[in-house]
Amino acid sequence: MSEAREKILRRLRDNRADLEQPLQSAPPFEPWSAEQRIARFSECQTAVHGEVHRLPAGKWIDWLAEELPKRGLHQILTGTGQIGQQLIASKIENNVFHQYDQPIESWKPELFSQIDVAITGSRCGIAETGTLVLMPDRDEPRLMSLVPPVHIALLDARKLYQTFAEVIEKERWADGLPTNVLLISGPSKTADIEQTLAYGIHGPKQLITLLLE
Repeated sequence: MSEAREKILRRLRDNRADLEQPLQSAPPFEPWSAEQRIARFSECQTAVHGEVHRLPAGKWIDWLAEELPKRGLHQILTGTGQIGQQLIASKIENNVFHQYDQPIESWKPELFSQIDVAITGSRCGIAETGTLVLMPDRDEPRLMSLVPPVHIALLDARKLYQTFAEVIEKERWADGLPTNVLLISGPSKTADIEQTLAYGIHGPKQLITLLLE
């Protein structure tokens, strides 16, 4: 056995005890109030050009009916779940609704060139970093939050957790996860081109969170 190999094996044996130590649990943290969580989430989102609007839980369609025309957003993408069904039934004037109810191959040009805004739900949020947690599924496929230039996400204020560690615990991620989880902390941005920050290069250039209380 070579001297170099023997040294490597000896170091591994010496460090084995450290490797066998039990994992440490997350350190305790001082819990924030609901207002503190909302304030921090809004601050983090605003800092990266995101928008957060606090609304009563039953008023989000009214907000859309007023704001979408103001912003020139008329071609609206929805899923096929509860949120999509509510939007279709709302009959908001001067808007065309498109449901994501077919394979992407059959309507890719429409999705990439005609849709103004996608409206989705969210699983929960992380106040500490201003992050939305989405779990795309058949009702709301992943491309809804990645392709349209504007993404509007509904977030239940009761599901705004303080930290990522709290999300893992309260949402029981240890019991199993879907194949896809999205963590969104603001609109798409990059500084790859001449070190100039630009929005909307790799995804939506606007992220709007409707925080439902």
